[in-house]
Amino acid sequence: MNETEKTGFAERLKTAADAKKALLEKLRPKAAVIDPLFEERLALRNAERADELRRVRDARTEARAATKQAAADLEAERLAAEQALVDAELDAKRGQRKARKELTKAEAKAARDARYAARKARK
Repeated sequence: MNETEKTGFAERLKTAADAKKALLEKLRPKAAVIDPLFEERLALRNAERADELRRVRDARTEARAATKQAAADLEAERLAAEQALVDAELDAKRGQRKARKELTKAEAKAARDARYAARKARK
């Protein structure tokens, strides 16, 4: 202990606390220097993110629209095929009906001719 300075116990404690504070201050992280272009870069990053988000949304919307269009086209093709099948069945029925009608006409003519021939034979 240094007798010439005549330091008391309280003063030594204060000096030790000050030294400890100084050491802690030295180790404490310093405040960051504010970058002057920080706001501009932040705005640019936000704009890029918004642009990317817009592009992704547009791509998803286009994909959804393409899927809906493909489904609609497939449904239209199915309906067209179904209608073609119905039309073919109807044409076949019409053809059969015409054939039956022609046969009926021919049978009626044959019966008429037979009656006519029978009448002629009786006379």
